Amino acid sequence: MRPQLPPMLMAILFIGSLLLPAAGARACACGCGIFSVGAGNMLPSTLGNGTELFASVGYLDQTRDWSGSASAPASANADKNIRNLFQTVGVQTFFNRDWGLRVELPYWQRHFTTLDDAGQPVSFDHGALGDLRVLGLYTGFSPDRSSGLMFGAKLATGDWTYPNFDRDTEIGTGTTDLLLGGYHQWKFGADGAWGAFVQTMADLPAGSRAGYRPGKELDTAFGVYPQGWDIGGTHLTPVLQALLSLRGKDSGVQADPDHSGYQRLVAAPGMELAWRRLRVDLSVGVPVYQHVNGNQLVAPWQGSLNLSYAL
Repeated sequence: MRPQLPPMLMAILFIGSLLLPAAGARACACGCGIFSVGAGNMLPSTLGNGTELFASVGYLDQTRDWSGSASAPASANADKNIRNLFQTVGVQTFFNRDWGLRVELPYWQRHFTTLDDAGQPVSFDHGALGDLRVLGLYTGFSPDRSSGLMFGAKLATGDWTYPNFDRDTEIGTGTTDLLLGGYHQWKFGADGAWGAFVQTMADLPAGSRAGYRPGKELDTAFGVYPQGWDIGGTHLTPVLQALLSLRGKDSGVQADPDHSGYQRLVAAPGMELAWRRLRVDLSVGVPVYQHVNGNQLVAPWQGSLNLSYAL
C-alpha cells in the first residue's frame, strides 16, 4: 500500500509553494533555515516523558560565486567569503499526547570578507544571539504521533544593527515572522524494516524593519532509513535525506532584491546514534542543484550536528 501524506500536511506544502515567489543572492545565499529541518529535528521523541533538551551546530562556508544555475567569476561579486557557525540550544516538551511546545535560542558567529570602496578586501567577524523561535506542536492526528503540525513565530531578538554587515548578512532580520510547518513519518518494506519522513517549515515575514523585509522561505526535508543496528548498547541508523530550500526575494530600500532569492536541493546523508536517552544526529550535505538571482556566494558543502537528551 502506497503511503499517503495527511491532507493537512499536503495543504501546508501546497500553500507554501504558492506563497513563495519563484527565485531565480549579492551576499547572503545563506540557506540558514535548512538547518531547522531534517533528521533529528522536531520529530517527537519516543523516550522519556516527552521533554527533550537539545543543542545543534551547523557550519556553512560560502566561498564560491554563483549566478543563475552555474558558477560565476569571483570578479562579478564584491563579496568574497561568508563563513557561518550556527549554534542553537533549546527545549521541546509535550504537555500531553497531542500538544507540545518548542523553544529555540540561536547564537551565530559570522565571518564576512568583502571589497571596500577602494577595491581592497576587508574582513569582519561578529557573533551575537539570533532570532528566538517559539513553536506550538500538535501531534493528535494518529495514536502513534506519526503526523504533526508546527506553528509559531520567529521573534526579532537577533542583532540586525552590526555596522559592518549588509542587512541580508546580519545575524538577525529585525522582523517578526510567522512559522508554519508539519511532518509525517511512516514504515514500509517487509515487517516495516524501513522508515521514511517528510518535514517542512515555512518562514513568512509579517512586516519590515528599517527598510528591510526578508524573503519568504520554505525548507523541506525528505528522508529514508533502515531499522539500523545495535552495537554495544548503541543503536546506529544511517539516514539518506534530501533538503530542499526555496527563498523569495528580499524587499525594501535596504534590500538588494536583484541579488537575493534562491532555490536549492542538497543531498545530505547522515547517521543517528542513540544511547539510552541520548541521541546524536550527524549529516553532511552537498548541493545537487542551486539557482540564485544575480550573484551570490554559495558553499560547496554544509554540515550539521544535533544532540538531544530525553528527560
